[in-house]
Amino acid sequence: MDTSEKLFAAACEVIPGGVNSPVRAWKAVGGSPRFIQRAAGPTVTDADGVTYIDYVGSWGPMVLGHARREVLQAVQNALREGTSFGAPTAREIEMARTICSAVDSVQKVRLVNSGTEATMTALRIARGFTGRTDVVKFEGCYHGHVDSLLVRAGSGALTLGVPDSAGVSPETSRQTLLAGFNDLASVEQLFAERGAQIAAVILEPIAGNMGVIPPAPGFLEGLREITEKNGALLIFDEVMTGFRVAYGGAQEIYGVRPDLSCFGKIAGGGLPLAAVGGRADVMDVLAPLGPVYQAGTLSGNPLAVAGGLETLRQLTQPGVYQRLEEKGQLVEEGLLRAVRDSGITACVNRVGSMFTLFLGVDSVTDFESAQAGDTEAYGRFFQGMLKRGIYLAPSAFEAAFISLAHSPDDLEMTVRAAAETLREL
Repeated sequence: MDTSEKLFAAACEVIPGGVNSPVRAWKAVGGSPRFIQRAAGPTVTDADGVTYIDYVGSWGPMVLGHARREVLQAVQNALREGTSFGAPTAREIEMARTICSAVDSVQKVRLVNSGTEATMTALRIARGFTGRTDVVKFEGCYHGHVDSLLVRAGSGALTLGVPDSAGVSPETSRQTLLAGFNDLASVEQLFAERGAQIAAVILEPIAGNMGVIPPAPGFLEGLREITEKNGALLIFDEVMTGFRVAYGGAQEIYGVRPDLSCFGKIAGGGLPLAAVGGRADVMDVLAPLGPVYQAGTLSGNPLAVAGGLETLRQLTQPGVYQRLEEKGQLVEEGLLRAVRDSGITACVNRVGSMFTLFLGVDSVTDFESAQAGDTEAYGRFFQGMLKRGIYLAPSAFEAAFISLAHSPDDLEMTVRAAAETLREL
């Protein structure tokens, strides 16, 4: 038994399932999860001292790579001043201004601690602003473990085969209306039936929690038109895509302005920080200005804000997103060659530095086609890549993330490992 196996056994005695977030348990791919001891650049090293090229990136935040010197220094400088004050700090203003300047649709920002808090707050704002109750979400999109959004959810819920959760009341679920991702007709039907009750439509503009699935041409534009016509708000969950696919997020790429946006992951530089932002008139319903209550003792934590600010500063350097795109192209082209050479059925979906290899299907455009993939084959692929020193997400329904720290040699080694592994499937 190696050290990770011993640690996992010990964890199972005191932590439900041995993990503090379900997908970490490796239920979908088998074996015991690697316990990570340290990370640097594009790599993570486990408790036995084995180092892997990492494409989890803490599930997206590590766009600069792990333990980036400038980010560590910023956090250390903030640490010397104290860990938490429960009072306003000047850095919070700088963070809010930075997000507003990066994202055209955002005029005001409220900082929170997690993506779940951000989406929960966005829904409360939407209901308070519109006076309506219902929310449209899309099958396979995951927006954190908010009660009303754990309906046909992606990410860990989908991985474990429980996209609905016990403990969520039927009354709460009835206010969540389901539509099909990339299916405008399904959204139009919901508005035809219950438009006067719909407060908002929320989605990942690029799905990342059922694997990477880009929006079909006209899909986001259609949602903008439908919501405006019916007096509902459009909410983009950019917790994953914000500052990842472009500095201004997916809305910069596709040119669609939502009313509210949620950010996290990269915004905190790997520390617990997220944000909800949007039009000033919509955001001003929040207390203490308005009647919609939201609060958090650690919101705007000085360490998280310092790490996030430095990460965002680094992303404003010239050529950053071009380099990420080039790295993404190299991996995509290499994986497609490996798929062709292996003779198996598979496809690669990619937007910028996010990608997913779907096994057993030749096209994935929505929740149904994502579910049609061969999850057992992915488990074997995952283990084969791990054996070759490549650390991927332990789920077929997650994105892989490339960082600025991944070198051409790292990427080529990854593609070679994939080719060898695919031939073994």
